[in-house]
Amino acid sequence: MIEEVKKEVYKLLGNDKTGHGMDHIDRVLNLSLEFAKAEKADIELVTLIALLHDVDDYKLFGTKNAENLSNAKEIMNICHVPKEVQEQVCLAISNIGYSKRLKGCLPKTKEGKIVSDADMLDGIGAVEIVRVIKYGMKIDRCFFAKDVFPTSNLDINYHMGKTASTVNFIIENLLNYKSLMLTKTGKEEATKRHEFIIDFLYRLFDEENVPEWTKYLEDYLRKNNL
Repeated sequence: MIEEVKKEVYKLLGNDKTGHGMDHIDRVLNLSLEFAKAEKADIELVTLIALLHDVDDYKLFGTKNAENLSNAKEIMNICHVPKEVQEQVCLAISNIGYSKRLKGCLPKTKEGKIVSDADMLDGIGAVEIVRVIKYGMKIDRCFFAKDVFPTSNLDINYHMGKTASTVNFIIENLLNYKSLMLTKTGKEEATKRHEFIIDFLYRLFDEENVPEWTKYLEDYLRKNNL
């Protein structure tokens, strides 16, 4: 059943170029399975949630799909996932994602929390730097506007739009991921990846010769206890 689900997910995301493709799915799945063992969670349920968590992403498939979880439900029906399992998967997926957290939503089950952490952790570190740059290019967002500092505006439209630069997006969003972890294992891994993001920003500002941005980052980290 799991292999059939994965094949169906590949049909939808196999050619994705926005950073939400099967490479992302596989990283989230592998990390989720590590956490599931440590947290003694249901392996099959974690696997399904991880595989299906992006198949109705509103950035890729629109708000209607995101609200109804149309692709996830269709895939699970095709692959004969039991109805009671489908309900648990859909409940978790509907509460996973940074945009959901901005709206005050978060998963309630251990399995949902594990995949939520793994998904957000894929948003911290080397791979995520590449992903946000690729997505920024897709929506024609500036990489670094030296005269436009972050605003701490976490409105979802601002968050996903191209008003702010990609560097601002990294500061305003990715640096907050560590505080959003829901499991012990997620918090431990987030600490390591968080430090990489900070190192990257310091190096970027040094190479761009913008000491005012270095000072801004220092103040931002201190102010937000990061």
